Amino acid sequence: MSETSDLTQGIREHLGQFSLHVLLVFATGLTIGSERTVVPVLGEDVLGVESFLVIGSFVVSFGFVKALLNLYAGKWGEEYGRKPVLVLGWLTALPIPIILIYAPNWSWITVGNILLGVNQALTWSMAINAKIDLAGPEQRGLAVGIDEAFGYTGVAAGAWITGVIAGQMSLRPEPFYFLAAVVVLAFLISIFLIKETVQLAQLEGDDDHHDANLPFNEVLKRATYGDRTLFAAAQAGHIENFVDTLFWIAVPLYLTSQGLAIEAVGVVVGVHSAMYFLQIGTGGLADRIGRRPPVIAGMFLAGAGVLGMVFVEGYLLWAILAGVSGLGMALLYPNLMTVPSDAAHPTWRSAGMGVYRMWRDAGYGVGAILIGLSMEFINAEAAFYMTAILMFISGAVVFLWMEETHPEFGTHEPPAPAPDTPAHVTTDD
Repeated sequence: MSETSDLTQGIREHLGQFSLHVLLVFATGLTIGSERTVVPVLGEDVLGVESFLVIGSFVVSFGFVKALLNLYAGKWGEEYGRKPVLVLGWLTALPIPIILIYAPNWSWITVGNILLGVNQALTWSMAINAKIDLAGPEQRGLAVGIDEAFGYTGVAAGAWITGVIAGQMSLRPEPFYFLAAVVVLAFLISIFLIKETVQLAQLEGDDDHHDANLPFNEVLKRATYGDRTLFAAAQAGHIENFVDTLFWIAVPLYLTSQGLAIEAVGVVVGVHSAMYFLQIGTGGLADRIGRRPPVIAGMFLAGAGVLGMVFVEGYLLWAILAGVSGLGMALLYPNLMTVPSDAAHPTWRSAGMGVYRMWRDAGYGVGAILIGLSMEFINAEAAFYMTAILMFISGAVVFLWMEETHPEFGTHEPPAPAPDTPAHVTTDD
């Protein structure tokens, strides 16, 4: 304890490091956003891919790889610290712009997106855990809100910037020069400027508590099905990523099929992602009113925005409804992630959040398959209907099963330990 006794938590107290992590999560958003507008159209117009299901395959590979790596990123973040995992994530991103520039066929794009999945899992997982370490329990919702706000503002900016570049120049290579600059800069910042934060998480923990030091397999069970509140959060996270996948695959292709220019499609997709900046406010709001109300409201609002897009026509109306669905995501996204952060003991918080993020980001892969099948065998509108209906059903599960987890006035209690479970067990390898 002597090494941690003089340490304090708080965003103001660690403003320099907190700001660097905000910059890095913005870069993480720019990295994935740089693919949002251009790559689906690149597949159709340059690489000659005609199947919606095949186009969706690059998101399937991204989603399942990111989901699996989220699980282990949290575990590694506990064992080795946040910084080494962060640096590894940016190292993995270095080949991505080269692959996108020179890819001769769609299989190479899929390979590039496997690397993107690794990058996003490692960098975003460590960015959020580091911010929570720095902020402390009283500002946890605000920290998550800031993280997600700047991350998805990066997604919006990347989608818009590369859409403009593609519209004024070409679909490649010019948009991916921008991506290369982002990746290299983030890699250098991670190596030379970022400091370790895992020691700050140790300030919060009571190692004598029965919930401390759960082994990894117990964390996996707890965060998946052993706790009804965490199950409700995991399934909601899984389904809400269908919305993100829809705006990655279906929305650009649907809007271009309706005659909208690529620059305008970039704006519509960017408006949706730009609303995520409101997570600064919605995360802070949840610190005052609790996590559950904004999550429930966000699930139904995001579903309604998606559903409305197939009932209107015109650039302005599509942009407005993209914004409505983005507002719903801003309400639910950071606060769903704060639920496992609240419910987990600090000794296994990073691993617990990794489990949640695994189930959440598996929604990219499952969503891409279902959306691709809907577009391939029914029509593009069917993907919007399916996504909206699943959001409504998932929101109902949250309403019925999720308890409040706020550190001060939450009603959630962790399950009691099994009689034969040791009180203290080190993390499994």
